[in-house]
Amino acid sequence: MGSLFRVWLITGVSGGLGRALAREVALTGDIVIGTLRKQEQIAEFESLVPEKTFGVILDVTNQTLFDDVISECISGFGRIDILVNNAGYGLFGAIEEVSMAEARQQMETNFFGALGLTQAVLPIMRKQKSGHIIQISSMAGFRSVAGMGLYNASKFALEGFSEALALETKPLNIGVTIVEPGPFRTSWAGDSSTRSAKTIEDYSDTAGSRISTVQGYSGNQPGDPVKAAKAIIKAINSNNPPLRLPLGAAALEAIRSKLQSVEEEIKTWENTSLDTSFDDK
Repeated sequence: MGSLFRVWLITGVSGGLGRALAREVALTGDIVIGTLRKQEQIAEFESLVPEKTFGVILDVTNQTLFDDVISECISGFGRIDILVNNAGYGLFGAIEEVSMAEARQQMETNFFGALGLTQAVLPIMRKQKSGHIIQISSMAGFRSVAGMGLYNASKFALEGFSEALALETKPLNIGVTIVEPGPFRTSWAGDSSTRSAKTIEDYSDTAGSRISTVQGYSGNQPGDPVKAAKAIIKAINSNNPPLRLPLGAAALEAIRSKLQSVEEEIKTWENTSLDTSFDDK
């Protein structure tokens, strides 16, 4: 891309996949500007890989700060080569249990935060005539499960605009990759998640059971965040980066299972679907 190193802007680097990706990227020699929500987190992040990792304060729900962060990146390093929209959290609760305020907050963080920062970075990448945007989705962004409907909705929305974005930016030499992790050993299902304030007993065997299962394996998930980070870097460095990158056996199984079930249902109802046109000759 015309320089000895690339500049990555990664949101949500206080822990989990964001932190692992920031470290692995910096160890390759690239520059990482990571966003954090607390001032006291800055020094610790900047010591992660000295002179390669730089912290900035940003809450992705405060879009008035996006331009300031972008300007800080450009003034410091002259470019932004890769944006990683990683910041987000999981909201657990059956659809009926989730309040509108809880639902809006989930969308503000996981969807509007990513959309806003994507829009803020695109003028820079268009001017550079190069760049790549990585959207950290989830296998839950492709297949829904009981008890996570609003989290599913936020990631489905993320994937929806990102598919369109990939079509729009391909001629501009700006790539898009949607990363779909399965369960990885982070605090996503633990301290980083939120449970709806309201619970309804009638959903205990569906949403409630699923939530208990997910929260129960927090800290024992099979996925290694460092290996996930290396897989993302490998994909982005390839000659033909994918639009979608599922990570882990569970993600692959979930996506393949949904594709199969959709195809089977389409076949079952194909004649009914086709028998909807005017009878004009």
